Amino acid sequence: MNMMLLLQTSGAAVDSLLNANPILTPVNNSTEINMLDMAMKGGWIMVVLALLSVVCFYILFERIYFIKKANKEDPMFMERITDYIHTGEIKAALNYCRSVDTPAARMIEKGISRLGRPINDVQAAIENVGNIEVSKLEKGLPVMATISGGAPMIGFLGTVIGMVRAFYEMANAGSGNVDITLLSGGIYEAMITTVGGLIVGIVAMFAYNYLVVLVDRVVNKMESRTMAFMDLLNEPAKK
Repeated sequence: MNMMLLLQTSGAAVDSLLNANPILTPVNNSTEINMLDMAMKGGWIMVVLALLSVVCFYILFERIYFIKKANKEDPMFMERITDYIHTGEIKAALNYCRSVDTPAARMIEKGISRLGRPINDVQAAIENVGNIEVSKLEKGLPVMATISGGAPMIGFLGTVIGMVRAFYEMANAGSGNVDITLLSGGIYEAMITTVGGLIVGIVAMFAYNYLVVLVDRVVNKMESRTMAFMDLLNEPAKK
């Protein structure tokens, strides 16, 4: 009985000590972070980053569709071109290339249209068309590369501006009115732009590298088709 009384007395003493000392009093702050509200506190810098992200995703999906379409081709393309040339059906070969309508087919079409001229002229004509086709495939990639490098810098600029604003408000508040919440609130709002800039920059970087890989696959196919066509033109000279 005395033991139970002693435990109750000790518990009451601890509760009164915690309630009397605000430092020891537990704070129950269950405020959750709303990502949308946090983004809105980033100011106009976040609007710029949002626009850059929209441009990035537009280029990504538009280029994926364009490059995938350019990479589709009849696996028997060169075999049919070889048959047409061996049988002397030049017009049929040109029409077939136009129907396929891919970068490699347009290069071969230009080469076929130059048949009868020196080999170097034919190859130069094919390479010129190839350069134009590669530039079409890479359209938008420089913009995405700029976004991947520029977005983090824009976010950091927003952080610096926010930090300057926070310290300016502290200086105007005076030494007697400085509150730690004023500084911490300004700092975390300023850091939001850095987070946003890094997110946009990282997404743009991975998207850019992915598109570069897709373009390289198409370019490799274009080069292989060109080599096969030039070998086809050189066959009579080897006999």
